Formats: sequence, structure tokens, C-alpha cells
Amino acid sequence: MKYSKYIAIAAAIILIIACFMPWAYYPDLGKNFTGFFSEKNNYGKPGKVFLFFAIITIILSVIPAIWAKRLNQFVGVLTVAYTIKTYFLFTSCYSGICPDKKIGLYLVLISSFILLIVTMLPDMKLKNHD
Repeated sequence: MKYSKYIAIAAAIILIIACFMPWAYYPDLGKNFTGFFSEKNNYGKPGKVFLFFAIITIILSVIPAIWAKRLNQFVGVLTVAYTIKTYFLFTSCYSGICPDKKIGLYLVLISSFILLIVTMLPDMKLKNHD
């Protein structure tokens, strides 16, 4: 894919921005949770993990080596797996109260899946060994 490097960098930047946006609103607490804030830090700070994955993805997307592209695929899979876990963590109902999903959580989902797809289609010129 001709523009895979640029799409990966853009998706990683969107992932970083989405970590600072509201992910879920908890009506019983009257608070929005983000990638870096949850009540009494009950859900941890998954934004730090997403920042790490996004920065690694940007670095590996720029390196024109086959090992970097393969490692980038692995990071893409880890990002999607962690995204799915985080999505269920932040949107699960408890004691009859269901949080409202916000735009930041959807952006994390979309950008993670875009990163996975783009890392599976790197722009690599392979040498012909005939």
C-alpha cells in the first residue's frame, strides 16, 4: 500500500489524542473517565499503554526494514487486543448502572483497528533474487 506509512502515523496520532478525550461518563459519579483518569484509579491508566504502542508504531513505520514491519504487525495486534480489553472494562455495567460511551473510546477503537490493517499492508520493495 503506497500510503500505509502516512496512514499509520495519522492513526497513531489520533490514538494519542483520543487518550486525552472522554471515554465514558459514569452517571452515578457524575464524572467522565479518560485514558488517564478513573475514579480512585480503579481502571488504571490505559492511556500510557496506548501512548507507548502509538510511539512504537510511528517509529517502526518510518524504519524501512523488514524486521521493523514484522515487529510493527506484532505491535498492531497487541494494540487491538488491549483496545478490546479496555473497551469492555470501560463500558461494562455494574450494580445496574451502565456508563455512557463517549467519542474518545470510539476513536481508540477505530484508530487501533486502522493501525492493525495498515501494519498488515506495509509499503516494502522486495528484491528479486532470480
